[in-house]
Formats: sequence, structure tokens, C-alpha cells
Amino acid sequence: MTPAERNPIGTHVLVGKGLVAGALADTLELGYECLQVFTGNPRGWARSPGRPEEDARFRRAAHASGLRVFIHAPYLVNLGSPTPSTYEQSVALVAHNLNRAAELGAEGVVVHTGSYVDPAGTAASHAAAMDRVREGLLPLLDAIDRDGAPYLLLEPTAGQGRSLCAGVDDLEPYLAALDHHPRAGICLDTCHVFAAGAPLDEPGGATATLDRIVEIGGPGRLRLVHANDSLDVRGSARDRHQPIGAGHIGTGAFAELLAHPGTAGVPFVLETPGSRTPGNPDLPLLRRLRAEAAGTAAG
Repeated sequence: MTPAERNPIGTHVLVGKGLVAGALADTLELGYECLQVFTGNPRGWARSPGRPEEDARFRRAAHASGLRVFIHAPYLVNLGSPTPSTYEQSVALVAHNLNRAAELGAEGVVVHTGSYVDPAGTAASHAAAMDRVREGLLPLLDAIDRDGAPYLLLEPTAGQGRSLCAGVDDLEPYLAALDHHPRAGICLDTCHVFAAGAPLDEPGGATATLDRIVEIGGPGRLRLVHANDSLDVRGSARDRHQPIGAGHIGTGAFAELLAHPGTAGVPFVLETPGSRTPGNPDLPLLRRLRAEAAGTAAG
């Protein structure tokens, strides 16, 4: 397995002119090896239908180019919401995006793990929200429980508000609520877990964080890394991304992540400022760290 096959590097791209003329063309022009897109308005509830002919062209072209594809669900999704309309629309939107992922040949749909929206932060409200997560997601997971289907990728949040799953340890009860379903994967956002307290800025901290993720989820549960540095310090509960090495996490954490056995085969997708700009420094930096990690592993 080459370094690029072990950890393809990509970014979130805009659809713009279309899936093929926009998202896919931009990905190839920028030199990335995987991509992430929204399939509709990221801040709206509308379930944008696909166009079968364009979907098929995109799927064929991405496969022919060796690009690995991921979809990010809209930001409004909150599967823990106590508001019936928000909850029902969230479930419907996740189901829609899983369907779009299958149509586009995407490997997974990233969804934020949500919050329970209770000013008092009571245990009862938290438990009720986790019940809603279970009731909403288990049927969707069962519906995609087959080889080749996209994964639902759970992305812990930065700890703001009444998060249901922020720190890595929160993944344990969250996955338990879903019976550790085989189609429930994990998307690790480095800025999020750092903001929630993970010691990525310490030597060995990223390695320990990944060790814990593997301990909780088991081998193969981690399916995607959102590679982002953080403008704010560890434990800030603030989700503000920075270019790699330009924030409080630093490059050492990404070197550890790329060398860890738990990231074998896992793509790294950038969501950093400027990552869609030609000549941005994040891509060559991650490639260098990836090559160094491969050299260390080979040695």
C-alpha cells in the first residue's frame, strides 16, 4: 500500500458548476486524492434531488480517477433535538444524504452528533435525547447494513452547548446507544476533539487519542479524519479552524495521526482556511508528514 493509498489527502470542495464540472474538476486541478461535498444547502432543510445522468457521470469519473468521496450532512441536523419538527427533519435529511451517497458512490455521510438543547443540562434531558438518537438512527443504519453501502460517520463536536458527544470518551455511550452498529463509523475532527480537551498538542497526545478511539470503537470504526488545526487553545469548546501548523495543535499531532495503525486506509480531508486555493500549503505539508510516517513505519 502506497502512502497515498494508505492516507489519501483531500479537502471539502464546492459543487459550484456541478458535481463533475465543479467539485470533481476542482479536486483534480488542486491535486487532491479524495473529496467531501454537500449535496444541497448546508444551512437549509431542503432535500435537493440528484440528477441521475450527472450522478452517474460523477460516480464513473471519480472511480476512474481513484478519488474517494464523502458527503457532509447539513449543519442544521440535530438528532437529539427535543423539537419534533427539527428532529423529524433531521432524520429525513440524514436518510436523504445516505441515499445521495449511494447514488454518487460515496463511502460515507458525515453527521454531527448533536445536542440536547436544555439550559439546565439535566440528566433526564440528556437521556431523552440519546433515546431520540437511537430511535432515529438505528432504522437508517439497518437499512444500509450491506456490503458496499455508505457508512454513517459520527463526528463528535467541539463541546459547545449541550453536546451529546464531544470528547472522545463520549463516543462510548453514543455507540452503545446504537448497539455498536457495524455501519456506524467515526469521523475524527482534530479541531473538535482538541477543543473538547484531547491533548493533541502534547507529544504522544494524538497517539493516545487514537488508541482510545480504537479501544472504544474497535478496529475499522474510524473511517475519516477532518484535518484541521485550531485557532483556540485546548479545551476552549470553540470550533475555529486554522491551517495545519498555524494553530495550537501543531504539526506533531498530524505526524502521529498519519503514523498510527488505526489510520491505515483512512482519508484525511482538510477543512482549513484556503484549502480550496491553488498553492495552499496544507497539501504539501501533509504529504511530507505522510511520507515521513511511511518511512518511519518502513524502518
